[in-house]
Amino acid sequence: MAEAVTEARSSQIVVMKFGGTSVAGPDEIKRAARRIVAAREAGKSVVAVLSARGKTTDELVEMAREISERPDPREMDMLLSTGERISCALCAMAINDLGHRAISLTGSQAGIVTDSSHTKARIIDVKADRIKAALGEGSVVLVAGFQGVSTDSRDVTTLGRGGSDTTAVALAAALGAEVCEVYTDVAGVFSADPRIVSDARKLPVVSFEEMLEMAASGAKVLQLRAVEYARNHGIPIHCRSSADDGVGTLVVSEDETMERPLVTAVTHSTDEARVTLTGVPDEPGVAGRIFTALAGANVNVDVIIQNEPVSHSEGADLSFTVERDDLAVAKDTIEALDTGVGIEQNDKIGKVSIVGAGMRSHPGVAAKVFSTLGDHKINIEMISTSPIKISCVIAADSVPVAVEALHKAFGLGADAVREEEPTGEHRPRVTN
Repeated sequence: MAEAVTEARSSQIVVMKFGGTSVAGPDEIKRAARRIVAAREAGKSVVAVLSARGKTTDELVEMAREISERPDPREMDMLLSTGERISCALCAMAINDLGHRAISLTGSQAGIVTDSSHTKARIIDVKADRIKAALGEGSVVLVAGFQGVSTDSRDVTTLGRGGSDTTAVALAAALGAEVCEVYTDVAGVFSADPRIVSDARKLPVVSFEEMLEMAASGAKVLQLRAVEYARNHGIPIHCRSSADDGVGTLVVSEDETMERPLVTAVTHSTDEARVTLTGVPDEPGVAGRIFTALAGANVNVDVIIQNEPVSHSEGADLSFTVERDDLAVAKDTIEALDTGVGIEQNDKIGKVSIVGAGMRSHPGVAAKVFSTLGDHKINIEMISTSPIKISCVIAADSVPVAVEALHKAFGLGADAVREEEPTGEHRPRVTN
């Protein structure tokens, strides 16, 4: 199937995504327009996906909370979807002033069809006929990211934070584009957050598997679902700076990368909260009921730990982490089950993770992580692992120290041996 996708990919179509900081003001929008026009004048058919300008989405959320403590999800989607439309219309005007035809489309006009999960909808189909027709006429197509239309109710839906990334990748897959370029205010994917680690280095190449774990562990460069979509459809992602022409970071399948170092990056998150259920009955099916209800409420659960009760007369403790914005919904959902469990919550937690494909074949990585944190007097409250990731839940105020310590312990600084930078405008096409 991957071969069929690759063979259908067009070297003449490129999808370019611009984040909020890349279209924050008039100068940034004009700069994005010039970059889009340059690609068009180079012979490419261009589809650009734009995010809302700067802090527009945050401002819209704040407006809603000024009116309602818990805004209706459907109306939130109607409100939040306006930001991306503004960006697209303004950029289309700039492109037209540069002498090229441009048309801006909403998510629904572009054929982005989703399920009906308001504020966290998932794309189920892309009907790109209108985009293809506009490209055939020589127009640049600007698509409002982060949004679509539900297949049943025909309501406007949004895809959650970072959803414009997913919009761009989905369009690249539907159009058979050669690459999905993601432009942000950083030069690519780094070995750690440069705001915390001064010698963090840019990574020239990252595998889909590593990027998935990094996104799930707090890296903000790409949305998790966008990377998942790209991996499933064989779409290479090129993370680049909107301010310069640097090569950036390529996100590709693992067999296209050279052997990776033991650890590729240290990631972190301070956007999570922990829920602890006490007195959970020691009987089959209880955990299933709890997590089924949370899933039904569209609450994503990350790290889970349960201890066995001392005796059958005592209940177990069950702890898990969720996004902080989902904490209230999670608490209400569990209370509605009427299981009689106690509920404790903590919104002052953080998570630090190490990610690297090389961890699969090297023992002792976990020991080094735990020893490093212990040497810095950082208590580990929860642990989650995968073949290429180790995550530790710690106190939120310990996160910066933990990130710096692990980055140094695994030798990820800028003075580490650099891998050869990829050359050319884009990487060779996927061949697997």
